[in-house]
Amino acid sequence: MQPQPPPISLAQPLPLLYQSADLVAINKPHGLLVHRSPIASDASEFAVQLLRDQLGQRVYPVHRLDRKTGGVLLFALTEAMNSTMQILFAEGKVQKTYVAIVRGYTPDEQTIDYPLRRDDGTIQYAVTFLKTLQRTEVPLPFGKHATSRYSLVELTPTTGRMHQLRKHMAHILHPIIGDRPHGCNKQNKLFKDQFDMNTMLLHAQQIEFTHPVTSERITITAPWQAEFERMMRGLFGVDN
Repeated sequence: MQPQPPPISLAQPLPLLYQSADLVAINKPHGLLVHRSPIASDASEFAVQLLRDQLGQRVYPVHRLDRKTGGVLLFALTEAMNSTMQILFAEGKVQKTYVAIVRGYTPDEQTIDYPLRRDDGTIQYAVTFLKTLQRTEVPLPFGKHATSRYSLVELTPTTGRMHQLRKHMAHILHPIIGDRPHGCNKQNKLFKDQFDMNTMLLHAQQIEFTHPVTSERITITAPWQAEFERMMRGLFGVDN
């Protein structure tokens, strides 16, 4: 059985990134489940319930983020808007952009066109566009190497398969740091030992779509969470 992330406790309200009459977006912390799940019985706090209590009204998550992923998470405030946004996501009319810190030097750009298998055996078409933003080599011995190399990548999925980005990065041998079970356990241990870091370094940075009621082009961007920013500063010398 894979180790589960420790339960988190939120002393502060969820940070709101965008709010209108029918939509609201938060910057979801790493480690927070979107909603209750039978496979995560250790969790006691969930984004749906926390946001509902914070706003004093019912909320509807229109898409999902992995528990270990931080960043933009969008909710509808009415059933009608929830249905409409679900359709936009299903039709690929919502652009999602992620950033991740991965092992090794990635190519400048790459299209990862690699089908993924669901738990029930179904094979699903899946495509991710990768763009390398930065590379770094740090004096951190690993295995037979005197240094370690990492890349900051921008990932744009055109499909929304479960764990798509995590599986695609593992497939091209540049796993996301902190990913279990798809990542590199030796690298994950290195980061835990050297940096006391066990957060998965995947961040949902931006969502773009045309508002279905107002026709306004909406762009919602989430600043990095604290652990992601700490590793960006330590590895790349970059602040949020």
